[in-house]
Amino acid sequence: MSWILFALAVWAAAFALNVWLVRIKAPGHGYLVPVIFGLTILVLWESFVRGFTISPVLLPPPSAIVTAFLSKTDVLWGDLVQTFFKGALSGYVIGCGSAFLIALLIDRSPFLQRGLLPVGNFIAALPIVGLAPIMVMWFGFDWQSKAAVVVAMVFFPMLVNTVQGLQATDSMQRDLMRTYAASYTQTLVNLRLPAAMPFIFNGLKIATTLALIGAIVAEFFGSPIRGMGFRISTEVGKLALDMVWAEIAVAAVLGSAFYGTVALFEKRATFWHPSQRK
Repeated sequence: MSWILFALAVWAAAFALNVWLVRIKAPGHGYLVPVIFGLTILVLWESFVRGFTISPVLLPPPSAIVTAFLSKTDVLWGDLVQTFFKGALSGYVIGCGSAFLIALLIDRSPFLQRGLLPVGNFIAALPIVGLAPIMVMWFGFDWQSKAAVVVAMVFFPMLVNTVQGLQATDSMQRDLMRTYAASYTQTLVNLRLPAAMPFIFNGLKIATTLALIGAIVAEFFGSPIRGMGFRISTEVGKLALDMVWAEIAVAAVLGSAFYGTVALFEKRATFWHPSQRK
């Protein structure tokens, strides 16, 4: 039972350290606290798996996952390129870009607003497990079908957020632009798009997680011999759970980095918005 005492001691020490860092407002405590918490979880995970002698088929220890990661770095990198850069990122750019352009058209046309938004809502409600096989049949087994699934998943959240953002200005602001004899384009560039930026970035941040999830899940329904979803499905069949968890760890870190990059651009572009003020 010594490992239980060790785990409790680690948890108590990490808790006390985090409380102390927050109390004294140590430099960088906003980053240190989650890092310490994450490392504590990994130590407890390792302790419980080895203490209870849990089979690695059910739950491998973090040390085994790190070993698999270091020994299969080339495989993981190839899967990352196939899934993220080819499938998720290309679908993200196409889906969000087209949604933004169509939102501008909808803003100009009440007819399109009444006609396209319900269609977008219908597409957003389609289950990915039903959509992915269709896209594979249409666009083939390579990354193009995964990008098509991602486009379908990110399009509607981006569209709705952009349309709502373009309507965020109040009547007094629009009246002021009319008194300046501003054209639609001038009003759009100088008033409505800046006011819509928080909504647009909200859609972009939502789409980051949807893009990666969509690309990974789509690979379960047909893929070449590489890709994160392909690797997870094949390694599960071989009971190589350490490799599966290594892929999951890469996806988690990659998704967090993708979200954080968009959030960083949001902070730079909307520094004037109350949500970005400390």
